[in-house]
Amino acid sequence: MSGAPREALRAAAQLALAGLAAAVLLAGTWALTRERIAESEHRAQREALQIVLPAALHDNDPIADAVSVRAPGWLGQPESTVRRARRGDAPVALVLDATAPDGYGGPIRLLIAIDQGGRVLGVRVTAHGETPGLGDDIEAGRSDWITRFTGRALGDPEPARWRVQREGGEFAQFAGATLTPRAVVAAVRRALQFVAEHGDAVRGAEAGATLSFNDAPADPPPAR
Repeated sequence: MSGAPREALRAAAQLALAGLAAAVLLAGTWALTRERIAESEHRAQREALQIVLPAALHDNDPIADAVSVRAPGWLGQPESTVRRARRGDAPVALVLDATAPDGYGGPIRLLIAIDQGGRVLGVRVTAHGETPGLGDDIEAGRSDWITRFTGRALGDPEPARWRVQREGGEFAQFAGATLTPRAVVAAVRRALQFVAEHGDAVRGAEAGATLSFNDAPADPPPAR
């Protein structure tokens, strides 16, 4: 073999080795980054859960004891995670990812905890695009409005009162912003209805299972 082809082969081999080394390094970096991202997401989930679900109520890991739920008519998004809180073998609460799809600035993402008796333990907004100074009062850091769902249930207030006050309901709206609180009120009501209708199936499913519910809640009766 002449010198030129030999040199070409050597260069090609060196290039292939360099590419292999880069791929190995990239794979290792990706694996480390993936682990760190997963740990960060897990920590963020735990911190959010602690806000809506007091740790003293349960002794399991609700993040590990979770199911996926496809119930867009109830929870406002194609697929939701529902975490199950238990004490021993007894169910204590469900914590649902839900979306109010009809916010003024787009979808409003929510974390909603509902206890075994069908009462709200807590609600927090996890993402939204509402107008600063108007609709962003749904954030707990801006006002106490979102905390007023705590302790509420489907019969408290009565179904027709699960609306903003301007529409004859129980819940205050914001000055200059009715669509935002209206959307959140409706999303919390639908989450309560979902738990009342399908909570037993969700509690009884194997951890990691995916459940589908193609029905949807009825609208509340008109306010009197």
